[in-house]
Amino acid sequence: MTSLTSLRERALRLRALVADGAPGAALGGALVLPNAWDAGSAAVIASAGAAAIATTSGGVSWSLGRGDGQQLGRSEAVEAARRIAAAVDLPVTVDAEGGYGPKPADVAETVRALISAGAAGVNLEDSAAPGGPLFTVAEQAARLRAAREAAAGAGLPELVVNARTDVFLFGIGPAEGRSDDVLARAAAYAEAGADGLFVPGLLDLDALARLCTASPLPVNAMAVAGGPTVAELAAAGVRRISVGTGLAQLAYTAARRAAAELLGAGTLTEPDGALGFGELDALYRR
Repeated sequence: MTSLTSLRERALRLRALVADGAPGAALGGALVLPNAWDAGSAAVIASAGAAAIATTSGGVSWSLGRGDGQQLGRSEAVEAARRIAAAVDLPVTVDAEGGYGPKPADVAETVRALISAGAAGVNLEDSAAPGGPLFTVAEQAARLRAAREAAAGAGLPELVVNARTDVFLFGIGPAEGRSDDVLARAAAYAEAGADGLFVPGLLDLDALARLCTASPLPVNAMAVAGGPTVAELAAAGVRRISVGTGLAQLAYTAARRAAAELLGAGTLTEPDGALGFGELDALYRR
């Protein structure tokens, strides 16, 4: 179990990484977070040189046999986070979806539980349900304020609260008004105590650059296959870059291809170049 002193150090390290970028990384100064979905993937990502671990709620849900989109209960999500945090010696920021309940008190309970599980940061989204609608600006600000107050009450005022807005991801409102909506939300979320603004679904580099310039909060973008590179996102001013379910999709795809080959041709060439048993096993002998 991570002590509160150690957890505070990890939260401060996560804050510094967002502000200054991963040391030695030729990535334009942005913090890059290849998202993990279980303890095993977290250890593998850490071994690849990650400076911090972010979780993906979609990947976590799949690993537990559930669909994405707030299908998990709080206790399941917290226990998954606990296993991930215990598997690495890095700051872990947890995708807490919508906070596992609509009310500020629900969010506060989730934050306290995640801190007890070893989270140094949390992602909280403003979607009331997958696809929308969104909580109003005032409602989400109250929920974020509850998260900040819960963290302070739990002895971790340094907890990094990343406020996700789904305006672009779900195409909320007229297209010409979405940037203004996001900026209004950013201002209110910052005042409520958020530390960052996550805007999945926005990958237009010019629009991202304008947002990064105007936002009172550092901006997190989600990289996707075929989209802007890490260097391009960082040049636009993005401070934190994650990939959502991207790595989990690749892992499950590799497993399916190998299984299909074995069941079909009866061969097993797909794992060529895979990590060896000993190399993988050593990651979990802590």
